[in-house]
Amino acid sequence: MIRFLAIFVLMPSTLVAQDWSPRDGDRLFDQATLDTRLRGTTITFFDDGQSRFFEDGRYTYTYANDGGTGYGYFEVKDNSTICVDFVTGFSRCDMYVLDAADRLVLITEAGDRFPIRP
Repeated sequence: MIRFLAIFVLMPSTLVAQDWSPRDGDRLFDQATLDTRLRGTTITFFDDGQSRFFEDGRYTYTYANDGGTGYGYFEVKDNSTICVDFVTGFSRCDMYVLDAADRLVLITEAGDRFPIRP
C-alpha cells in the first residue's frame, strides 16, 4: 500500500514537469530583466499573432488575421519564465530566451520554439 501511495504522490509532479529545451547559445533572463523587457509591451510572432503584456499584469494573445483574442493575467517567474492564467481557466507557462542571434524566442513547455519579430 505504501508503495502504491508513493507512486500516486510522485506521478502528478512528473506529469506536470516542464520539458523546456534551451539550446546551446540561448541566454536566459533573470526575473527582473524579463519583467522590464516585456511588461507594457506587445510582441509579434512571425505568424502575426501578438502577445500583449499590460503594466497591471493583464495579458492578451490575439491570433493572426483577427482570429480572436485570449484574455488572462501574467506573472513573471524565475528562470526566464512567464506564466499566464487565462480567464477560461486554462494556464500555461513559457520560457523566453535570447538565441545566439540575439533574437527573442518563446519556448513552450513541450519544447516548441517561436521566434519574436524584431
